Amino acid sequence: MSELKKFQVQTARPLPIIVLADTSGSMSADGKIEALNKGLKDMISSFAAESRLRAELQVSLITFGGSQAELNLPLTPAHQLKSFTPLVADGITPLGGALTLACDMIEDKDCIPSRAYKPVIVLASDGYPNDDWQGPYARLINGERSSKATRFAMAIGADADEAMLGDFANDPEAPLFRAENAGDIYRFFRAVTMSVSARSQSATPNQSTPLQIPSSDDQDWEF
Repeated sequence: MSELKKFQVQTARPLPIIVLADTSGSMSADGKIEALNKGLKDMISSFAAESRLRAELQVSLITFGGSQAELNLPLTPAHQLKSFTPLVADGITPLGGALTLACDMIEDKDCIPSRAYKPVIVLASDGYPNDDWQGPYARLINGERSSKATRFAMAIGADADEAMLGDFANDPEAPLFRAENAGDIYRFFRAVTMSVSARSQSATPNQSTPLQIPSSDDQDWEF
């Protein structure tokens, strides 16, 4: 029997990546929404090409803009994603709703099975929440399963709520990233992509990998 086990196909364990993206009206200025779209599109494409030998990267996108937060993309294996629909900036900043959706997803064992690796949550925002976010935030960071997630955060521009975003980021090797322009937004998502990819290929996918922000000179993108 032990010899047979050597030849059994091991099913890769899911590694969920949940992106909370600010799509409020203020994101329409200074190329911010375009950079966010470019960063997300390239991140998903990179994840789709990753080996699934050890970990299967799964992506979910929750947007908070307009009048409410929305599950833009349910948790889906990256290799199954063939296209990305660009996000549109409009409305207010209902962050609390986005945090609720993320927490519900992580705590749901039908959505994220117990065998999954610890999730990665990525939060990007350029303003202050317009809804009740403190309760949902406390629930997320104290949840039975959601408290174990690795959380990265990016503050976009001078009007972002850096206090909240700084508390959200829980990786000591990856404190709050401050984006001053569209190029910085893209660089942040490049860093998240490299970190998650390295983690998925490591011998210990449950351990987070530090963000290494690419040089500002490394901008091989166009709008």
